[in-house]
Amino acid sequence: MPGSHSAHPAARSAPAAYVSFFLLLLLLIALASLPRAQAAGFGLIEVPAQAARPPLAGAVWYPCAGTPGATPLGASTLQGLLACDPPAGQQWPLVILSHGSGGTFQGHRATAEMLAAAGFVVAAIDHRGDNARDTARRGHLDIFASRPGDLTRLIDYMTEQWRYARHLIPYNVGIYGYSRGGYDALVLAGGRPDLTLLAPFCQGNARIPYCGEIAQRAWPILPGADPRVKAIVLADPLNLFSRPGLARVDVPVQIWASQYGGDGVTPSDITALRRNLPRNPDYHLATQAGHYAFLTPCTPQQLAALPALCRDASGFDRPAFHQQLNAAVRAFFLTHL
Repeated sequence: MPGSHSAHPAARSAPAAYVSFFLLLLLLIALASLPRAQAAGFGLIEVPAQAARPPLAGAVWYPCAGTPGATPLGASTLQGLLACDPPAGQQWPLVILSHGSGGTFQGHRATAEMLAAAGFVVAAIDHRGDNARDTARRGHLDIFASRPGDLTRLIDYMTEQWRYARHLIPYNVGIYGYSRGGYDALVLAGGRPDLTLLAPFCQGNARIPYCGEIAQRAWPILPGADPRVKAIVLADPLNLFSRPGLARVDVPVQIWASQYGGDGVTPSDITALRRNLPRNPDYHLATQAGHYAFLTPCTPQQLAALPALCRDASGFDRPAFHQQLNAAVRAFFLTHL
């Protein structure tokens, strides 16, 4: 989960491309019931190893016919039912969640639970080399290729190997990406990043491995667009895209921007992204919010232990904001998937 860094708009000392988001798995929000809701089934998944790529651990949330209940998972409690069969004869769109640098597949689980209750199958994985337990590649250029590639592997697994794959509507996938996860979503939607835009982060931070790799022009081979992706939601995304690099992003986009930014994501970054997209996005500004406002609201105990992650600006109500955020994300995906 994110480290302790300023959420002021000018803060660019430690970009979302590099900062580790430790302890996201500790965060939890309870959402009110939504119309058309079904219980959310829940299960752990593992995307198999592929060539030199190791397996990916994650989870899936999906509509099921049981009664909603709480499922303990480590230090967290999930709202879902283990081993709950989906209703027979029904199919749903797939939504992929992509966490920020150093996060976990549980980082946006309240959104996953809400979407599953609304009639979506939702899957998330820990990005290998850039998660709370494994940060080996987080500061290297190759992570900007492997993370979007992880999502393509996850989509392949869900549509071909997941035990309930027959319940998925083929070629109807959405992505919700937070921070660096927003970068991942844009790549699979057709964006072509300019990794030289990472260079300003090297001023005063030359120890970051990608600084030397940029100087050596050690560019990774980036994945192409995934035609199965039909809509994306970006929450305070890392923007490494020029206008030409966004020219082929032709799917509907919803953008959520914090007013103050943080961890290298600034309001001007989001303004530029919004301006350079070929289609006007569905844009939302989270007033009085910093970058961490998109993380799951904290319990009082977590607030005391993790104030840098949990404390918001005076007047900002994170639980109320998340209800607004999740309702709008739900409506967007219901419209476009």
